Amino acid sequence: MRNITVLISGSGSNLQALIDAQHAGILGATIDLVISDRADAYGLQRALEHGIPSAFIPLPRVPKEQRAAVRAAWEQRLLALIGAYQPDLIVSSGFMRVLSSAFLDQCGAPVINQHPALLPDNGGDTFTTTSGVTIPVLRGAHVVADALRLGLPITGCTVHRVTPLVDDGPVLARAEVAILPGDDEASLHERIKAEERRLIVDVVQQWSR
Repeated sequence: MRNITVLISGSGSNLQALIDAQHAGILGATIDLVISDRADAYGLQRALEHGIPSAFIPLPRVPKEQRAAVRAAWEQRLLALIGAYQPDLIVSSGFMRVLSSAFLDQCGAPVINQHPALLPDNGGDTFTTTSGVTIPVLRGAHVVADALRLGLPITGCTVHRVTPLVDDGPVLARAEVAILPGDDEASLHERIKAEERRLIVDVVQQWSR
């Protein structure tokens, strides 16, 4: 059975989907470790309720001139803990930190990420939907709000391999989500999350075969 480490920063709804699939015997893998950069991330409670080892590793706020050294030390703490569990796969699931190329080189396992927007296969700046609509590619931390602000007719979510380029790795799976009249950020994000939960389980199932 392959082992997974999951990195989170928030509620952990996608983590819960993985836990549920594991308990149902359909995931094909075991979640051995959950790490958060936030002490109040509810996903930590989800993990602990199911007996999954969990850790809080904060990234301290420091003056700009100290950030590079502090971030490098923080990544080394992550690597030391992850290395102790030797996962076969690392899932970045709502983890609001960018991982450096040095981390990716040293972590010893592929890293995949969930992004709440549609990413193209070629790393470009536009994406053409299955209905033939071309929309701008949204990257960064506020893409659900950005989709509404830009008046897009459709958005979605993507699971991709993590590379040193932010939100730009090889695509593993995608799902489109229509933006409905009257949508606000909360309602749109909830429908995106439903697709994210389905996609991440599908991707891990495929990977574990």
